[in-house]
Amino acid sequence: MSEDQTKPQGNSGIPGFDADDLAALEHLVDDHEEEVEEGGKTVRRRGVYLLPNLFTTGALFAGFYAIIAALQGNFEAAPIAIFFAMIFDGLDGRVARLTNTSSKFGAEYDSLSDMVSFGVAPALVMFSYALESMGKFGWSAAFVYVACAALRLARFNTKIGSDDGNFFTGLASPAAAAVIASAVWLAYDLGMTTPESVPGELSFILAILTALVGVAMVANFKYPSFKGIDMRGRVPFAFIFIVVVVFSLVTLHPPTVFLVTFLVYALSSPVLTVIGKLKSVGRPKVAKDD
Repeated sequence: MSEDQTKPQGNSGIPGFDADDLAALEHLVDDHEEEVEEGGKTVRRRGVYLLPNLFTTGALFAGFYAIIAALQGNFEAAPIAIFFAMIFDGLDGRVARLTNTSSKFGAEYDSLSDMVSFGVAPALVMFSYALESMGKFGWSAAFVYVACAALRLARFNTKIGSDDGNFFTGLASPAAAAVIASAVWLAYDLGMTTPESVPGELSFILAILTALVGVAMVANFKYPSFKGIDMRGRVPFAFIFIVVVVFSLVTLHPPTVFLVTFLVYALSSPVLTVIGKLKSVGRPKVAKDD
């Protein structure tokens, strides 16, 4: 057994590395330091939390893989990778809250990961699959989606702590990415496996869909965030039955079920808003007392 294999763990907490090894690495990479609130006092802590940032890295990797898969013409793996990014992205925040490991670094890292996985990746997957043949109109539609994703994330970051946690203002970027990814996945599953096999009419529809989904991310529509669901609390037995039914429906034809589900979610707030406006038009105005 070599010397490296028998090296004790030391104080670093990482098998095979001791404090001297980590000190040497610090000369190459500056350690992160940020201010946190502990016991009502502001203190400075070095390092980052491992567990939630691992899930964020998984989401980032899945989004990057979706881009690579699309560039290689694998339009089945690309949208599936985006859905894997959604799973990892949903876990990192919940894990951070459950383990009390939330941090400013984690929030910023998650935002940058979202921009790649749910902003750039869906747009490039859709562009490579159906929009490239449309020339300027195609890449303009893809750019509208990317720009709106960036604007939506920037707005979300500046409103942290001031918005109602039960609702999102604008369609969340993972849900928007799910619409784009499931549309490509469904078209591929229906036999249009290459960009050349996509009809021009469908390309036009997908371009409009891409741009509209992008606009939905920056529109002032309220969407439920489902963050208030207590994963550790008790639920009625019927709830578990509904979960079983949902899983059964997904297994029938995943791309169709995902596309319908996320399209309904994306359209729910605009439709309810329009219905509310129409109902208020016919109501007589109540006179206010002086």
